[in-house]
Order: sequence, then C-alpha cells, then structure tokens
Amino acid sequence: MIDLNDAKKIRELDSMGSLITTENYDKQFAEGMELVKDFVVPELPDKVDELVLLGTGGGSSISGGMIRSLLFDELKLPVIINQGYNIPAFVDEHSLIFVVSHSGNTEETLNALSQAMETGATIIAITAGGKLKEIAQQNNIPLLIVPADIGHPRRDLGYIFIPMLVMLTKMGLISDKTADIEETIALFTELNKQYNPEVPVENNLAKQIAQELYGYIPLIYGSLDNLDAVAWRWKNQFGENSKLMAFWNVIPNLHHDEAVGWDMPQELIKMFYLIMLRDDVLDSEKIKKRKDITVQILSERMGKVRQVYATGKSRLARLFSLVYLGDFVTLYTPIYRGVDPTPVEVINLFKRKMAE
Repeated sequence: MIDLNDAKKIRELDSMGSLITTENYDKQFAEGMELVKDFVVPELPDKVDELVLLGTGGGSSISGGMIRSLLFDELKLPVIINQGYNIPAFVDEHSLIFVVSHSGNTEETLNALSQAMETGATIIAITAGGKLKEIAQQNNIPLLIVPADIGHPRRDLGYIFIPMLVMLTKMGLISDKTADIEETIALFTELNKQYNPEVPVENNLAKQIAQELYGYIPLIYGSLDNLDAVAWRWKNQFGENSKLMAFWNVIPNLHHDEAVGWDMPQELIKMFYLIMLRDDVLDSEKIKKRKDITVQILSERMGKVRQVYATGKSRLARLFSLVYLGDFVTLYTPIYRGVDPTPVEVINLFKRKMAE
C-alpha cells in the first residue's frame, strides 16, 4: 500500500495530473463562465417540450444528470439523457437538444445527432473538436468550443455543465445562477484545503474513505429529488478513476426492490462498503428518516457504512460539495493500491475492437 501521507509519492503516481485538475475546479468553473459569456443562444420555438442531452461518458452525460437534479424544482421541461446510438420517437421541432462530446468523435453521440438533425429540433453543440465540431460548423449549429487539453472528459465538468446552465438562463428557461456559481467556486477553494494531497490522512476525509475502502465493493446511495446524479457521478468515478466495479441507487426507490437483497448471505453482503450521501437541508423529513433507517439496518450487515454530508448554502454548491469529495475519494482509492488513476485501458480496448 502507498502511504497517503506521502504527497510526493501521490503526485508521482498520478502521472496525468488528475489531482491537479480536481484541485483546480475553482479555476475551471470560472473559465466555464467566461467561455459562455458571449455565446449567442438560438431562438427557441414558441413551444419547447423537452430538453434532451445527447452524450455519454464521464463528463457529458453526468452534466445532464446534474442539470436535472439541480433544476428539479425550477426547470419546467423534462430532462432526458440519451446515451445510445438512437434518439426517442418524441424528439421533434419542439425539442431542445444539447449534443456533447469532448473529443467530438463519440460514435453513439454522432449517430444520435445525425437523427436529431432530421427532426427540426433546436440543437446546440459543445465540444473540443473532432467530427462534432465539423458537423456543427457545416450545418450552422450553434457551437461552443471548450479546451482540448484536460486529458480525459470526466475532468471537464466546469467546461460542460456551467455553459449549459448559463445557456438555459440566456434562453429564459431558468433564473440567473451567477451568484450560486460564484459560491460554488469559492467552496471548491475551501474544500481543496481539506482534501488536497498535502493534507495528512488524519485531517483528510477523502483519504480516510479511500483507505477504508480497500478490499470492499463501493455501494453509493443517493436520493430523489436531489442526490441521484451525485450518486451516479461517484459510481462512474469509482469505475474510471479507481478501476473498481461500483454500484448506486436512490432512496426511496430502492426500498421497494433492492432492499430485499440486503438479506443476501452474510459472506456476500460483508463485501460492500456503503457510502450514504446526505443533504439534511435539501432532503425532506421522510427522506432523512429513510436514510437513518437504512444506515441503522446496514451498519449491522455490510462491511462498512460511511455517511457524507453536503455543505454550502445554495443548491448548486451543496450538490457539488459532494461531487468534489467523491472525485478526490476516487482518485486516492487507486493511488492507495499503487495504481495510476487516469488511464482507462478497457475503454481504449473497446474502441480498438469496435474499429476492427
């Protein structure tokens, strides 16, 4: 095992700078605001029926999920995250579509875009280049070009999520979120002082969780209507960063099906490490009670149970406080095992085989 008090060794193992990128989320989110400042949004039809995000992977689809969670009580449009090759039948001239691919070459997204372009939908493209950039320029699709040098798409939330949020404001679909974004940026700066590699394990919650996770399977429970996308983000980051299979679900839904699985054989359920995401400001009293009961039951059954709590004032800041913790946890988890968190060899293997 690697000593997580050894900041120099941690940074040496992180060969592509994922920790530095995470530490700089405050700067990235500020840059995201600057990127979209002068962006001219398209004129919407008199009637918009839904917001559809075409995109897959760590940065694109999760940005749509965060939009849906953040704006649950405000945006008067359903948010559909479309990660496959095809678009649903309801997409038409009354649909607003964000098509997102950092590389610009995600084949599922490009295929879905080709179908969407036949519907008359209002489309906005967000990419760093590739075929998506070419298609957008050739077809006069409003295009936001984001920085290409971030290494991996899962590290670009500030360049994807923030522009989408600002665009929705510019289109008159939501209220201005500038103050909330600024609070979130300031919160990143403060939380980085708690989670960065130079902070010792005894004072670093992210490192503590990473060490505790060794030998366990991560299980992340969020909740509706606030923490579903955050739980999804943690699960995805355990896969890409930590090289671990992980699972997630949401309360109250899981109490009607998955919870019965808690009666699995003891030797199996003891393999799980439960991370309960909590927001005692945004969660209703019923949701808080359900989480309390869940923790009570599973503390006696699972290998370990850890509750983590949102901080901040605005809904935006509180959601991203948990995202930020999760990103650090999932980076320290492989480093503790002596594994570089950034390479994604299995994804590259799939791409090579698909190209054969």
